[in-house]
Amino acid sequence: MNHDDRRKQLAEAAWRIIRREGLEAVSVRNVAKEAGMSLGSLRHYFASQADLLVFSMKLVSERSYSRTLSFEETGDPRKDVELLISELMPLDEERRAEGEVWLAFVGNAVIDPEMQALKYEVHNRLHEAFRGMLEYLAAHHLLKEGLDLAVESKRLHALVDGLVVHNIIYPELMTPEEMVQQVTVHLDSLKK
Repeated sequence: MNHDDRRKQLAEAAWRIIRREGLEAVSVRNVAKEAGMSLGSLRHYFASQADLLVFSMKLVSERSYSRTLSFEETGDPRKDVELLISELMPLDEERRAEGEVWLAFVGNAVIDPEMQALKYEVHNRLHEAFRGMLEYLAAHHLLKEGLDLAVESKRLHALVDGLVVHNIIYPELMTPEEMVQQVTVHLDSLKK
């Protein structure tokens, strides 16, 4: 296993701990144990617990971002936007794990300046993505005339963030199907 793969393996071990026991349970020792390696070996890949946590947080973001980059268009702009948005929501176990871990990190970012910077970077990237989706729909004449895309992209971003949080915290009250339905209803309200 190469150096990058090993770092990802360790980050995924940290994610499992976060999902099981919370962010406060993530220590270099616990992650080494979870990954089945020695403490000394882990220190070869990460100089500190903070380095491990920042890398783990970045990995969550990179995975969802890479899914959107590798997205293949269907030829139906509206369907494409809905499918892209679905890549950002916890509709399966992998995306649910990412959502749970991301929420744990965002909570910690309040007190950690390095994580706070990453939190803003990801937020801005997402906002740009939602703005781009709406511009794409507008370019295909699939939105009402005169919509303020700056306002609408913030609304869409807030909606998706809220759906993700509700699903992570109350999965029995906000199912994956309901999340998809809410996005569809919202996009329907913006069309001609």
